[in-house]
Amino acid sequence: MSVLELQGLSVTYRTEGGDVPAVRGVDLEIGAGDTVGLAGESGCGKSTIAAAVLRLLPTSARVEGRVLLGGEDVYAMKPGRLRAVRWTGAAIVFQGALHSLNPVHRIGAQIEEAIRVHGLGDAATARRRAADLLERVGIPASRADRYPHQLSGGQRQRVLIAIALACGPHLLIADEPTTALDVMVQAQVLDLLAELQRDEGLAMLFITHDLSVLTSACRRLAVMYAGRIVETGPAEDVVRLPSHPYTAALAGAFPTIGDPASRMRPSGLPGDPPDPAALPSGCPFHPRCNRAVEACSTTDVGLRVSAPGRAAACVHVEPA
Repeated sequence: MSVLELQGLSVTYRTEGGDVPAVRGVDLEIGAGDTVGLAGESGCGKSTIAAAVLRLLPTSARVEGRVLLGGEDVYAMKPGRLRAVRWTGAAIVFQGALHSLNPVHRIGAQIEEAIRVHGLGDAATARRRAADLLERVGIPASRADRYPHQLSGGQRQRVLIAIALACGPHLLIADEPTTALDVMVQAQVLDLLAELQRDEGLAMLFITHDLSVLTSACRRLAVMYAGRIVETGPAEDVVRLPSHPYTAALAGAFPTIGDPASRMRPSGLPGDPPDPAALPSGCPFHPRCNRAVEACSTTDVGLRVSAPGRAAACVHVEPA
């Protein structure tokens, strides 16, 4: 059974100016121990998917399709069951640790709270578990009585990871967990996540705009544009030999280490993603695509399987 399965997931925000479709018919499956990366520019719907998995969306959002955690429909759960599933079935690590942690509570107490709220131990048990988790993420247990502002950015991010792991979840969602960190600390956090994922047998959904991060952290990759997945496949294959022009543009936006020419002339991608409330006809990417043909302006193709385990939503992809 899959740990997480999205079936035709669509999320629409109701605004004063009308409905805004943020996610449009996404299908995604993550098995036990699997690592899937979700990539795309800001505004493509990545974080909306993360919030939808744990029903953290605002009341202005209308959700269609199904979100299955361990085969159980999240949107059919009663409030008590939903509270039980959060942090035990699935947990999330957000981007801004300083904004996610309570500034007036000590970090140890914040880890202990998750354990006690879910009835996984008394105060003494929770205290021991918090100390073990801090050590597990590379923070001495003696620092459990510190406040978030007394830690570095990388240490705060590690505390968030410890909180997410407190109740032994089956799925870990990492939503841009390294964006605000410098390169050295980013590498340390990525190594930590990879180690924890292997040791704990976690399924992981890793969300970021950085393809290089996803290649090192994930086995499979899904690329999003305008609320839909436009390419999927093994992470290294997708980045090395992209099938969709958008994936190629994302990969080309990052300079190659040791290659001055790529640093001075990154290929990049001109323009901005389309307004979700006013998507162009046909393929939403065609106004920015250097491979667009006439059919692209009228035909919005779905994912086409091009090889075992690979698919892309592009007219140039020949179905296998």
